[in-house]
Amino acid sequence: MYLNTLQSFRHEVYACLQRAGDALFEVADALLTDPSAQSLAELSLAPSFQRRWPSLYAAFADGRIDQQALSEIFARYLPLPADGERIWLGIDASSIQRPESKTARDRSVVYVPNLPQSSKPISYGWQFSAVVLLPQPASSWTYVLDQARIASHQSAIEVAATQLRWLLPHLPSRPIVTTDRWYGCAPFVLATADLACDKLLRVKSNRVFYRPAPPKTGKRGAPRKDGERFRCNDASTHGEPDEEWQGEDEAGHAITVACWKGLHLRKARCIELTLIRVIRQGASDKARDPRESWFLWVAEDSLPLEQVPPGYKRRYSQEHGYRFQKQALLWSHPRLRTPEQFERWSQVVAIVQNQLVLARQLGQTYLRPWESVSRPPTPQQVRRAMARIVAQLGTPAKAPKLRGKSAGRAKGSKIRPAPRYGVVRKTTSKPKKRQNSA
Repeated sequence: MYLNTLQSFRHEVYACLQRAGDALFEVADALLTDPSAQSLAELSLAPSFQRRWPSLYAAFADGRIDQQALSEIFARYLPLPADGERIWLGIDASSIQRPESKTARDRSVVYVPNLPQSSKPISYGWQFSAVVLLPQPASSWTYVLDQARIASHQSAIEVAATQLRWLLPHLPSRPIVTTDRWYGCAPFVLATADLACDKLLRVKSNRVFYRPAPPKTGKRGAPRKDGERFRCNDASTHGEPDEEWQGEDEAGHAITVACWKGLHLRKARCIELTLIRVIRQGASDKARDPRESWFLWVAEDSLPLEQVPPGYKRRYSQEHGYRFQKQALLWSHPRLRTPEQFERWSQVVAIVQNQLVLARQLGQTYLRPWESVSRPPTPQQVRRAMARIVAQLGTPAKAPKLRGKSAGRAKGSKIRPAPRYGVVRKTTSKPKKRQNSA
């Protein structure tokens, strides 16, 4: 059954490749079956790529992929959770650094993590927003549902809201969307208020919320629109929580989860929020492992407090998936010139990632002598076995046709240098304050 599912997925994906589909599909198979390739050019040496190496670059320059149809296929083959469990989706943006690519259009300033504290955590390049299915337990087995580039005139919140708006009608049930603290803000809450999903959003520790406005006093002047302040890092503003739960994590350390209901953000007064605080006694209390964390729950029904820590822990899978795509699947390696070419390469990487998730059910892996048999398989171990699986399934791509020798460049033609593009900086100029005249 799983083999037929994988074969059907491959044929439907092939139908979404509108131009240069045979070459694009063979690039995906080369990436899927050749773990030894360390660059885009080396993929042309894989046995599954029947064409010559110039066809590889021509496929991304001339190819066309129906992105909406591809996302529909991804949603249709979504691995469903066990009975009684809900679908957990993760949304995040990842950067593709191109600091020296002056001929690459529409580059902007992007965030770069894991730098020394004395360095500026920025670079120049492109950003991509991805919606993925989060596995349980947390691992790199993420299933990509939609991936889109964030243009220089867009924000990550705008693109994420657009992706959810298009994707949610294609899902079988109401999911839970979880994000990091960059999405725990009023613009994202407002942009997704009418969508059929529940949201567990991490928020910054210095975020300020407000309780409901007090009743009108009957005095002159406009009534108050907000109640008392609730500042996350100021315990004197918290008061008694509405609910509280105490338990232990996997290591036996104490966890305390408390929530306050009926709060709102100043720029999103119409939406009632539940603020959740998680205190982990076993945390190191460093920047990457805080002892106290804050979350927003935006939904019609309440979430059991004991499900908050393990639920948000699933979001770390998206980071693991990004690492696998960039290190093993070479997502950030190709130096393609235009953003459209790199968008096609990103779709190819997503196709390969999802095939690995579907092939996991086959139980075929290739382990190195030093790798443990008792541990769950990794995507790379399944990838090593994909060559014999793909050989059994076959390929819908047509064999290449012989072509005559090119006439070459016309005599006397002049090759002009590629145009250069500056970095687009997303800065907003603040209005100048008027100076009172004497």
